[in-house]
Amino acid sequence: MEEIRKEIDIGDWHSNLAYDEWTPLPVPGSRASARYKHAAVVVDEKLYIVGGSRNGRYLADVQVFDLRSLTWSSLKLKTESSSAGNIEEDDDSLREAFPAISDHRMIKWGNKLLLIGGHSKKSSDNMSVRFIDLETHLCGFIDASGNVPVSRGGHSITLVGSRVIVFGGEDKKRRLLNDLHVLDLETMTWDVVETTQTRPAPRFDHTTATHSDRYLLIFGGCSHSIFFNDLHILDLQTMEWSQPHVQGDVVTPRAGHAGITIDENWYIVGGGDNSTGCLETLVLNMSKLVWSTSTHVGARHPLASEGLSVCSALVFGENILVAFGGYNGKYNNDIFVMRLKPGESSHPKIFKSPAAAAAAASVTAAYAIAKSDKSDFPPPANPTLNGIGNTFSEREIRNKIDAIKEEKRTLESSVAETQVENSKLKERIDEVNSSHTELSQELQSVQGQLISERSRCFKLEAQIAELQKALESGQSIEAEVEMLRRQKSASDEGADGTVQRQGSGGVWGWIAR
Repeated sequence: MEEIRKEIDIGDWHSNLAYDEWTPLPVPGSRASARYKHAAVVVDEKLYIVGGSRNGRYLADVQVFDLRSLTWSSLKLKTESSSAGNIEEDDDSLREAFPAISDHRMIKWGNKLLLIGGHSKKSSDNMSVRFIDLETHLCGFIDASGNVPVSRGGHSITLVGSRVIVFGGEDKKRRLLNDLHVLDLETMTWDVVETTQTRPAPRFDHTTATHSDRYLLIFGGCSHSIFFNDLHILDLQTMEWSQPHVQGDVVTPRAGHAGITIDENWYIVGGGDNSTGCLETLVLNMSKLVWSTSTHVGARHPLASEGLSVCSALVFGENILVAFGGYNGKYNNDIFVMRLKPGESSHPKIFKSPAAAAAAASVTAAYAIAKSDKSDFPPPANPTLNGIGNTFSEREIRNKIDAIKEEKRTLESSVAETQVENSKLKERIDEVNSSHTELSQELQSVQGQLISERSRCFKLEAQIAELQKALESGQSIEAEVEMLRRQKSASDEGADGTVQRQGSGGVWGWIAR
């Protein structure tokens, strides 16, 4: 990394960059502190880094990196209620208006940066919208009305016209979400978006992009136990979800990655699965729905991190990608840039619908949307097949639509049958679970009886042992009694002999004495 830095001339650093390779930029002075789960945006050749997290602590600073001079600086924020005479009140007011925050999302709107959602120590119940005025450096809250969504972090926001589309995330109770909300920036009004077909599973730390101002794409992310590599598309005209067939390179599951669109290409950088960082920089051609790999980095590289940011910047008249921060066992604060190889841009093409993957591309198209139209989701113009200019007649289009509807009815019938089978399987599972519960109760009862009988056996064995001891003692006593009897018998016999001898002497014996 140091060798690469030495080769770059700070005054003319962009001219030495190789195409489609990540290169670290030299920073001669002080740097922004390392972090992840921050928010980043490029405005007028300056990279703004707001908030983030490091070692479990939320950050409240705003750092600015000048992409021409390659120097860092801090943006000193203030509030409308700030007073020059009381520094403590200024600090309290600033902490309340702009608290330390992480997992938030940020966009540029006019001369302001808008921060939407995020986690902080004093998170409100509803989604917050904060602002930073880039001209006055004022910051604060923006009041929004309508159906305000619950507060969250790790969500995604996508700007389409004057509307911000919010999807998914994780609320402050760690509940995973897959709801869809829209914030109208002109009226600052929230609304819930109702959709059809199967929406993506609840997730956070995913990425989103828009194609032709009509299609919302969602990639990756994770739940509390699963990492995703799926791609979902929402048609913003019909509000219908689909999960199209994607070709190209195999994409591994990931979360905490960053994404940015350049024309019809969607660049995906970093991410991981809490144990391994993703080394490849992916590119999704949103017209053809084909994944490819732009470049790789080495193991333990700062870009193989979760919670990093990536932005596009027009510097010295050339488009480059700018990446910052992230965590891969180590918090990072390097700036990396990638020079994009010039390529021809083709017209966007229609995505495949879930009901008829083969015929859907010929039904509608999303290119040539009139920018002068007031609607943020205008109708498509001149439907084509795979974007190569084969125009269909109205009758052919209707036939295609009828075919799609018929296939949709067939699929709905198949889904209904599957639901019936699932219902039957669920009933059988409930029966098996009920039998299992009864058998478990019986087993517990038998085990209780066995324990009781075993206790009785222990007591009986103890009694038998005592009786055996008593029996052995009784046998010893009997032997002693028998011996005493024999001694007594022998003693009695000896006494009888003496008496007889005394009786045989008579009178003469007495006289002899």
